[in-house]
Amino acid sequence: MASISSFRSASVVENTALIGESPAMREIRYLIQQVAPTSASVLITGPSGSGKEMVASSIHASSPRSQGRFIPVNCGAIPRDLLESELFGHEKGAFTGAVGQTCGRFEEADGGTLFLDEIGDMPFDMQVKLLRVLEDNIITRVGGRQPIHVDTRIISATHRDIHNAIEHKAFREDLFYRLAVFPIHLPSLADRSDDVPLLAEYFCDRLPESRKFCFSSDSLHYLSQYSWPGNIRELRNLIERTSILYPDQKVGVEQTQKLLNLAVSSQPAERDALWNLSSPSSEISSDRDLSLADDILEDDPDNESENLALFADFPIPGDAVKLKELVTELECRYITAALNSANNIVSDAARLLGLHRTTLIEKMNKYKISRS
Repeated sequence: MASISSFRSASVVENTALIGESPAMREIRYLIQQVAPTSASVLITGPSGSGKEMVASSIHASSPRSQGRFIPVNCGAIPRDLLESELFGHEKGAFTGAVGQTCGRFEEADGGTLFLDEIGDMPFDMQVKLLRVLEDNIITRVGGRQPIHVDTRIISATHRDIHNAIEHKAFREDLFYRLAVFPIHLPSLADRSDDVPLLAEYFCDRLPESRKFCFSSDSLHYLSQYSWPGNIRELRNLIERTSILYPDQKVGVEQTQKLLNLAVSSQPAERDALWNLSSPSSEISSDRDLSLADDILEDDPDNESENLALFADFPIPGDAVKLKELVTELECRYITAALNSANNIVSDAARLLGLHRTTLIEKMNKYKISRS
């Protein structure tokens, strides 16, 4: 029986999402090795940007179906009125604009793999139809009566909490068990921080020669400690941004911090401050941070003194500091305070925290923070 570390097929090694030697990535490569030769349905979960489609394509490439097609479909990006036709096809005249017979994605993936991305966003009525296809391996085109047998492997993925969706009657439990014959969960990049230097090296090596650069050892350490709310996608964008601004250079910590802050700053004054730290405008950023803290604490006077202590200098004790636990506690406290201040309106809380709404939702799910 193959060991976890021995799985190194070409299709997997060259896959961005699977680069790394952390225990989590070794286990995921092993799981892919075990499930790829089968026809079992796979459900891949994990935060946005963690590489779910990459894992799905690796399973397909390592399977006996690799000569067939790999067809990705984003269930959340297709209007609900068109999703049935997109998946199952339609006959001529089935609806306005149906000028000819069209095969759906199931037929296109016959003998191969159909990847249903963001399955958690699929409309409830479509879930019933999908369940029937998974049970019988038979589809019927929209406007048609002829049953069509398909031999299609289903791999699905979602960043949502499916169990929570089932509890709130937004996702069918029977469909979940059909899809999740073999579940695979991808960790966030922050949860496998030891892999960040390897991923950074991978992206840098694939840059054009004229734009290649390298990070200093201190920069790599800083990147390993960063929270990576956008996961692998954010790291890839950082490498691209760095190669444009600092080609053929050694990039230090200060430059790295500027590049990361540039991605989340939306106001011109903030961007100017980031690129001119010695100018008076640099005070704008810190002043804004303090006013943000005041806004967050405004509606929570009982915890005001406790939370304001976060801005004080922390003395380092003689024992080792568990930095990740401290960061987790800090994030939880600020998210909770922001939600209280925003009357539990997630979009407003995200604005207070300087985060995208989807990023805040992912953090709330990660830390099991509910809107009280």
